[in-house]
Amino acid sequence: MLDGAEEIGGVAVIVRRMDGLEAAQLREVFDQLKSRRQSGLAAVLASVHEGRVTLVAAATPDVVARGVAAGDVVKAAAALVGGSGGGRKDMAQAGGKDPSKVQEALDAALLIITKALQG
Repeated sequence: MLDGAEEIGGVAVIVRRMDGLEAAQLREVFDQLKSRRQSGLAAVLASVHEGRVTLVAAATPDVVARGVAAGDVVKAAAALVGGSGGGRKDMAQAGGKDPSKVQEALDAALLIITKALQG
């Protein structure tokens, strides 16, 4: 996944849909990515599992210091899938009810991260 990450201002940004995974598994995916890249990493992962949407947003501390707040990212994305959520600046999760809007939510999350890194 890191090889396919979009580089924005020196930060590897991963925005990916991984259906069938639960929230804990999505968080584990980020932890595995972070073990390979301890800085300059932000991710938004989405999954549709049993008809429900789960979103996890996370960022390494240096990316948080540049203005990317996972809680804000996931909250905005969750609104698009008919849900809510929140969390810390470095990791947050949300749930939603509308799987048809997952790509729209991921696109919005990418836009928020891009604006924060370019601002």
